[in-house]
Amino acid sequence: MAKHITATLKESIIREMKEGAKVAELAARHGVSANTIYGWTKASADNSGTSLLEMARLRRENHDLKLIIGALTLEKGRAEKNTGGPRRNAGR
Repeated sequence: MAKHITATLKESIIREMKEGAKVAELAARHGVSANTIYGWTKASADNSGTSLLEMARLRRENHDLKLIIGALTLEKGRAEKNTGGPRRNAGR
């Protein structure tokens, strides 16, 4: 017999997904199938026609890229500090 999912739980799961949670993790945590969650999101789209699933994926990717950029910026700063920094124009 299928588990009854309340509207509140469904909204909560969709909200978590929008915030970047992975569908597999949500499915395991809430005891629903990943296919059920995919079904909820398949028909949902924003005004641009982008699905909720795609928006969540883009948010996760954006977050990951920000972390990478931050790490590279920090690494670059440390390298410049260790080598005396970027050359500065002494004639100013």
